[in-house]
Amino acid sequence: MDNLYLWERYKKHLCYHSGIGLMVDISRIAFTDDFLSSMAPLMRKAYHAMADLERGGIANPDEERMVGHYWLRSPDLAPTTEIRDMIEITIKNISAFAGGIHSGAISPQFAERFSRFLVVGIGGSALGPQFVSDALGRANDPLKPHFLDNSDPDGFDKVLDEIGVALSETLTIVISKSGGTAETRNGMLEVKEAYRRRGLDFSRHAVAVTGAGSVLDRLALKDDWIARFPMWDWVGGRTSVTSAVGLLPAALQGFDIHALLEGARLCDGITRNREIPANPASLLALMWYHATGGRGGRDMVILPYKDRLLLFSRYLQQLVMESLGKECDLDGAVVHQGLTVYGNKGSTDQHAYVQQLRDGLNNYFVTFIEVLRDRGGESLAVEEISTSGDFLNGFLHGTRSALYDNGRESITITVEKVDERSLGVLIALYERAVGLYASLININAYHQPGVEAGKKAAGALLALQNKLLDYLGSYNGASLTAEEIAVAIDLPCEAEAIFKILLHAAANDDHGVIMQKTSYIYESRFHRG
Repeated sequence: MDNLYLWERYKKHLCYHSGIGLMVDISRIAFTDDFLSSMAPLMRKAYHAMADLERGGIANPDEERMVGHYWLRSPDLAPTTEIRDMIEITIKNISAFAGGIHSGAISPQFAERFSRFLVVGIGGSALGPQFVSDALGRANDPLKPHFLDNSDPDGFDKVLDEIGVALSETLTIVISKSGGTAETRNGMLEVKEAYRRRGLDFSRHAVAVTGAGSVLDRLALKDDWIARFPMWDWVGGRTSVTSAVGLLPAALQGFDIHALLEGARLCDGITRNREIPANPASLLALMWYHATGGRGGRDMVILPYKDRLLLFSRYLQQLVMESLGKECDLDGAVVHQGLTVYGNKGSTDQHAYVQQLRDGLNNYFVTFIEVLRDRGGESLAVEEISTSGDFLNGFLHGTRSALYDNGRESITITVEKVDERSLGVLIALYERAVGLYASLININAYHQPGVEAGKKAAGALLALQNKLLDYLGSYNGASLTAEEIAVAIDLPCEAEAIFKILLHAAANDDHGVIMQKTSYIYESRFHRG
């Protein structure tokens, strides 16, 4: 296609906001001239739904709760003075607490001051803080960050071994709204035991971020933890990074949380604009709709050409996929909606999967994330007058052109640099785009019934494990196959689940299960030693 035509299309559709240093280029999505105007009625409905949400309407009817992450950076918009005051007080308390940690006024049990912090959480209680930490971290940060974000014992050991003797200087932040999330509880108990083994009092090193009156909140109060910060039921985990969930770790690592909030607040203001061409979140939502047929028919590939934004695709996986992956729409019809997200960083993607993106199945669209500033100072010329950053820029735009020349669509988002303010802009941009797109496809972005179903299934499996281990513990006969055990405990249909439980139990020393392997592994026999 003629480059002059593409340049004119670029100029026509570029959305640029100098005040927040953001550009959104949709010119490489193949929509027709009348597409934006044809979508205007649906967008008016989406704007109306968003306004209702921001005014405090019940946006999550499953749980009868509001959705108010936008108030976190604009407390004056909160529907009640109580909520406004809670937000403002929490931000002040976070800043004061971080200052006390940095100065040594708040100190650990035996050391002079804290030098590290360890976040224990799962999902949004870890992904947002990890993304911000990795994007903004420097070698001279006042506290070094660590994260436990799973229920993997080997993962616990890896992180705790890395901390080592510095555990005595480590502040542990346990993040769980309900206080009953299994992965977070498990991590907390493992960490508490690690402190005990080193002769340390966990409560002298522990902070909770949780809901008022939760199991975790009551525990922290009873054991006199150093501090407690709130999680509110109107903030979902995947949109919690501008709450205490993300702000406390960021402040402890030495970041300017007020600049992060300011970037998000300014972007929120811009993305409330009901003029589609001037609203970058509206343009994103509409391009997603066009690229996927409004049915999630193509995947969204996130390619940030900046090492510091490596975790952005992981962060967006939860924000986008947990919000939009729904079986039913708002009318109760089965629709199986969703938008799959994956990504890598440029130009690593050049040597990973750009080959398939250009020449393979055309089942995706790309979002390039471009950062204009390479580094704080001047760069070395690595070839004639070109710097490493020039090469990275060339790889980005070369890949964009190569994909477009082969009929592959893309969006390009440009920010000036990676700092607290620009991260706030990106976070707010995608939060708004997800909410608007959800309205376009008529689904609820603010509940997660599939997640709850998975938790229930896991609970049932653990209950089954207890039952079969109790049976094996009282059984004195010969070793049994999984099928024989299933029949013996009157659950013949659960033979596969029982086999999987026993296979795992026999691989570990915890339950005393011994496995006698056979040539057909599923016919192996088990007993408790």
